[in-house]
Amino acid sequence: MKKKIVSSIIALTMTAAMVLSGCGSAASTPAAEAGNSDTEVADEKTDVEYGKLTIFQSKTEIMDQLNACVEDFSKETGIEVELWETSGDNYFTDLKTDLSTEAGPTLFSLAPGSESVEMADYLEDVSDLSFIDKVSAGMTDEVNGKKVGIPYTLEGFGLVYNANLADVATLTSTDALVDFLKGAKADGVNGLGFSQEDYFLIMHVLNTPFAIQDDPDAYLASVLAGETRMIDADAFKEFAKVMEAVRENCTNPVDITYDNNCGDFATGKTAMIHQGNWCYGMFADYEIDYDMGIAPLPICGNDKVAVSVPAAWYINTDATDGEKAAAKAFLEWLYTSEKGADYLMNQFGFVPVVEGMTSENLDPISSSVAKAAADGNTIPWNMANWPAGISSSLAPIVSEFYVSDMSGEELVNKLNDAFVEAAK
Repeated sequence: MKKKIVSSIIALTMTAAMVLSGCGSAASTPAAEAGNSDTEVADEKTDVEYGKLTIFQSKTEIMDQLNACVEDFSKETGIEVELWETSGDNYFTDLKTDLSTEAGPTLFSLAPGSESVEMADYLEDVSDLSFIDKVSAGMTDEVNGKKVGIPYTLEGFGLVYNANLADVATLTSTDALVDFLKGAKADGVNGLGFSQEDYFLIMHVLNTPFAIQDDPDAYLASVLAGETRMIDADAFKEFAKVMEAVRENCTNPVDITYDNNCGDFATGKTAMIHQGNWCYGMFADYEIDYDMGIAPLPICGNDKVAVSVPAAWYINTDATDGEKAAAKAFLEWLYTSEKGADYLMNQFGFVPVVEGMTSENLDPISSSVAKAAADGNTIPWNMANWPAGISSSLAPIVSEFYVSDMSGEELVNKLNDAFVEAAK
């Protein structure tokens, strides 16, 4: 085995034939609602020889809860589980090394998009999982025509708004948004807050004009090849208008940190921030007395929130049949049993990704994201397919824009050139 810190090794003497037979009541689980109880799953699996399950995953913030989760899974199924721990910083590099030397885990996580495409040769088809057709539309990762990735949770970003300061029902166009920013300034309020970190300064907001193209991936490929200029598309012309309006009417993002941006929103100094549901945790130390939610960035009338999967589960196609069976048994238990759903929703704090799975603990922003996903009212994270490391090229351009008289059109052209250069 490659050098790892083993955080949990659970080996029980129960027979593998007992897999999933000890799960909690399935009456309220997605599988049960579909007419597929835990007992039925067990009956289908009793003739399987289960191997040892090794798990390596990148979300360090759930490691303690995942340790408890796999321990409960092992107690109920008799399957031996080894959970590898990671600091997170070198996760993808370590995973690639282990998989290439055939010392890789059975079950692991990747970010759907460029990471899963790069690792396509190692990804098992998981279309036979009982709940696969109940995963929220568009959220199962498909590579080379195969369903290979089961989403952990959903994250979404857009205009996080204070309902007392912004009537987002009226913000249905770029012109409406620009007028709102002008009015907010006149009222002494920062209409829309960005912050200085690369993703919050440019990556997220630039995602929208890409994502609302008729075929976002084909459009990106054309830009990277130098065949298409972004400024020729209406979406990027309107993006340029938004950026100019922010510079003219809002607090300069170059001077604002993420913490300060969230703090100004929490205290009513800022009406909206371009952020995601992850920011809600920043409000724990504030007394929030207003309703909030997340709304689309209305470039070209866009009425959808950018929602995607930050990480997904994948099974190593080079694992033995017994090891693959153990990995699928774990995913079945995690996504269809009552106890597994409790871990996903309550212990991990994830947004539901499977039909019939609910959470009573979602914050208002996450609730908005979950509703958008359930309604199919989403646009993709096209930025997941942008050239690796491009944020370090885009951010200085945008920083210069905010402290100069560079026009919005010039900004778009400089960003375009950075994409072409990054693709070389």
